[in-house]
Amino acid sequence: MTTTQHDYAARARAAIEIVCAGDLSRMEDFYSPTFVDHVNDATFHGYEGGHESVSFYRAIFKDLRMGVEEQVSEGRSVASRWVLTGSLHGRRVTLRGTTISRFDEDGRIVEDHGHTDTISLLRQLGMLRTLLLGVALATRRVKLPKGALTRAGANTI
Repeated sequence: MTTTQHDYAARARAAIEIVCAGDLSRMEDFYSPTFVDHVNDATFHGYEGGHESVSFYRAIFKDLRMGVEEQVSEGRSVASRWVLTGSLHGRRVTLRGTTISRFDEDGRIVEDHGHTDTISLLRQLGMLRTLLLGVALATRRVKLPKGALTRAGANTI
């Protein structure tokens, strides 16, 4: 079955607003088993990697919500500008980013390249909340995903 460009954009939007927002039970509906997710300098592989990446953000932002603000598609690729909202230690924050999704012929995402505005997030959190997040990561109260320690094209650091 051939999927139109409009369908790819709708599927990219749904993947972000459903799966990336935390409904991991729907991952196989939108992503290929061979999915590769590049987030900033981290790389995640397959469904397990996708679960790791989303679970990390869910652990930080208990009330996480995601929405798509704008999309551009060409062929089997879709660029989505999205916004994440949530709170950490009582502070509401907004994290914006972009993801370029590449689809297979079955309409499932095989690769994402995502980038986030982390500096803006740190400014919104402020020094104390950023330090508290660092302590939570250092004491493993919030588990850093394995993929976050692997740079694209490099060995584990």
